[in-house]
Amino acid sequence: MANYMLNISKGRFVEFFNRVDNNDPTNSAIILVPLSATDTEANRQDDSDLATFLAAAPNEQTGGGWVRKTLTDTETSAIAVDNTNNRFPATIPAVTWTAPAASSNTVALAVCYDSDTTSGTDSNILVISVHDFAVTADGNDVVLNTGDIARAS
Repeated sequence: MANYMLNISKGRFVEFFNRVDNNDPTNSAIILVPLSATDTEANRQDDSDLATFLAAAPNEQTGGGWVRKTLTDTETSAIAVDNTNNRFPATIPAVTWTAPAASSNTVALAVCYDSDTTSGTDSNILVISVHDFAVTADGNDVVLNTGDIARAS
């Protein structure tokens, strides 16, 4: 397993984070989807949306207290051009899943962009990237402290 960006998001991930940060459109958000199974970059990089992605080998972990996390402009406010280091990072704040039950493990995390969280369909959500997120759940809180998921430079 490895970390990878889907083709639809290559060169655009900063745009997606910026849109959420600027609240444009109003209901846009970054969505974090925990996965109990994933697939290779070669097999999934051409997927155009979350529905297509999840219809294949990746499996969303919804058991044991795992849920999707929605990050709005409030949570993505740290995104900014870094002129000192000549880059633009896409940053995720610390995120907590409360007490996932034992044996409801994860292997990866899909980072997605939803332009309208009120539409309620996975076919409208774009998968930006997939990251290793191997968690052996044991009933304790799980805190993701990732910082930058990618940087454009």
